[in-house]
Amino acid sequence: MPSMQHEILVELFKNRPSLAAELLHEVFDVTIPPYDEATVVSANVTEIQPAEYRADLVVTLLHDGMVVFVTVVEVQLAIDPDKRFTWPAYVVVTREEYRCPVDLLVIAPDPSVAKWCEEPIPVGVREFVLKPPVLKTERIPKVTDAAEASRRPELALISAMAYGDSDEAVDIGQAALEGFSSLDKKLGAFYSDLLYNAINEAARRALEVKMKGYVFTSPWVLEPLQTGIRIGRDEGRDEGRKLASARSVLTVLRTRAIDVPEQTRQRVFAEQDIQRLEQWLERAVTATTLNDVFDEPN
Repeated sequence: MPSMQHEILVELFKNRPSLAAELLHEVFDVTIPPYDEATVVSANVTEIQPAEYRADLVVTLLHDGMVVFVTVVEVQLAIDPDKRFTWPAYVVVTREEYRCPVDLLVIAPDPSVAKWCEEPIPVGVREFVLKPPVLKTERIPKVTDAAEASRRPELALISAMAYGDSDEAVDIGQAALEGFSSLDKKLGAFYSDLLYNAINEAARRALEVKMKGYVFTSPWVLEPLQTGIRIGRDEGRDEGRKLASARSVLTVLRTRAIDVPEQTRQRVFAEQDIQRLEQWLERAVTATTLNDVFDEPN
């Protein structure tokens, strides 16, 4: 089952389809043709032979209704030897289907995984070698400008996830929160929740001081912050973490349009096992029904 981090990263690129091509151009100096629309298409990459491949995301750039560039996006959180065979297939088969330039963008936050992903893949034909562009942590732009965060909130959130433990975490977090204010209420609150969990405790506290007068509108961000301030002890931080996890479970379910009865809400808030809450949260990311989250496997 895909992890929560994997699903969140895929969702961010899905919410801003042009982001993959933008990063290919800005980080890897890839020439992107003029386009007026970016669209997410089916991630199934199928050959004539009875074999199916499924990339994490396939994005097409269109100009005057014609596909002019395709980006295959892969989020890689662990070493998987099969990818050295499927990635070349993704590129070649997609190129044949759309008859235009195709590139691959691999997102690999873990340094050891990123190093493995960057290794060239000799396909077997002379000089036919795939060199995957890998977006590793140090290549992710640091978004500290609120205007840029407002223009590309998904990149602002990815920036916070990458540098949440760094000295720039406060500036990145402040820019992101200001940028999220331009989103609709539900999405802005959800991104704020993800931001809160992306930065470390020290950055949260420093951000709070720096942003006096800023109103946190997301209750699942505000209440844990207030709990931590009010109690100010390890027990308070533990309770804040549980509360944040419980609210995140319900938020993800609401975002996925899954109705949650009051009895289930009470069950979530009453749960004291943080590992179980986090397990529910991981399930909620891909759930289609309540049973997908709360039913225990046989």
